[in-house]
Amino acid sequence: MLGRFLEISAHAPDIQESLAFYESLGFVQATVGEAWPHPYAVVTDGRLFLGLHSAAISAPALTFVLPQLRRSVERLRSIGVEFEDEELSEQAFNRAGFRDPAGIRVNLLEARTFSPPQLERAERTKCGYFTEFAIPVRETASASAFWQSLGFVALERQQQPFPRAALTSDFVNLSLYGSRAFRTPLLTFEDERMRERIAQLRQRHLPLIDEMPDSLDADANAVLIAPEGTRLLLMQAES
Repeated sequence: MLGRFLEISAHAPDIQESLAFYESLGFVQATVGEAWPHPYAVVTDGRLFLGLHSAAISAPALTFVLPQLRRSVERLRSIGVEFEDEELSEQAFNRAGFRDPAGIRVNLLEARTFSPPQLERAERTKCGYFTEFAIPVRETASASAFWQSLGFVALERQQQPFPRAALTSDFVNLSLYGSRAFRTPLLTFEDERMRERIAQLRQRHLPLIDEMPDSLDADANAVLIAPEGTRLLLMQAES
């Protein structure tokens, strides 16, 4: 229903600072086009594509490329999607946007805005392996039903290390957390040696915090804050 996943879009007032941060963690830049009038960059590990926008966009947002956008917007509207804004004409770069029940912005574009770099495989950055985009919600069932109506598939609800409902698609996975677990959206990374990774990041004096559920060991799990404010949840994976 949403087309092909393009990126998680973030507002980065100082793109150079954000780029330096992500590249120091092992992310790679992608070649961007000229679709946007504002400065724009993309970093990737081969699984996660993070778009850094200097413009004051609503973020973090999930951005997809949907062919024949004008026709597709009408199809989505027919199943109850309420669009916040639309720019659909022969002269414009067609785009439209709406929000999920938790307020997460979803952007639909008519074409790609960058070219992915040729990576032999998905790289493990110093953050570990990207697994999902985590969304805090007040009520899981309705949020899960909304995303399922858009083509995501619900997986078995997980209780450990804290309750969450996972949804999967061909290109990006989502996880719905109770809003008491986390207050803001997160990019989730996992690794069996996350304790060591976090120790190394602390040695570099990177901004790590422990605003997490009590069930997570603060020595083996942490939240890393990027310069633009994006939060990266670093979780110890089961061995």
